Amino acid sequence: MKFAVVSLFWLCGFISAEENERLPNKCEVCKFLTVELQDALEKTARSREVLEVGEVLGTGKRRKKIKYNTSETRLTEAVDNICERILEYNVHAERPGSLRYAKGSSQTMTTLKNLVHKGVQVDLGMPYELWDEPSVEVTDMKKQCETMLEQFEDVVENWYFHHQDQRLENFLCENHVLETSEQGGRCMVPKQVTGWQMIFIF
Repeated sequence: MKFAVVSLFWLCGFISAEENERLPNKCEVCKFLTVELQDALEKTARSREVLEVGEVLGTGKRRKKIKYNTSETRLTEAVDNICERILEYNVHAERPGSLRYAKGSSQTMTTLKNLVHKGVQVDLGMPYELWDEPSVEVTDMKKQCETMLEQFEDVVENWYFHHQDQRLENFLCENHVLETSEQGGRCMVPKQVTGWQMIFIF
């Protein structure tokens, strides 16, 4: 039991020392913005709904019919609160690069909760009830996401109406958001990490 507590203090110290390095960079923010937006759009991609727009009252003119899956309405609904979905992510400190941001409980937090359930006293400087609240890093990513979406709204619309043959992350992130110097890492296409590899990275 003492070994578990000692390991816990070492782990928390490691995380605190790397706090600044773990804050999301522009590439990571753009990556997860496109992941969430693409996911929201894919959920309605096969809709056969037809919208009627452009009715002029009192003229007898017929409405213009457009397909929902190519309409501005679909994009607006997908973008609405898209950055709120970033708050569903957690920091997985045991993973490298952009893989450290993912949905679901991290290996580290799962370990800490298991220790608590076994009766080990764990002090993270906050009540246990707040352990699942969005972290500083994830909250920061949400704020950056909102700023980025507002700044590149026209680019997203341009992609949606004219360039869906291209991957959104390539069109938005690589072609518009990121400078050449910010594209050197493996943020956009991270290498999958096996459990064996994570032992050495961690």
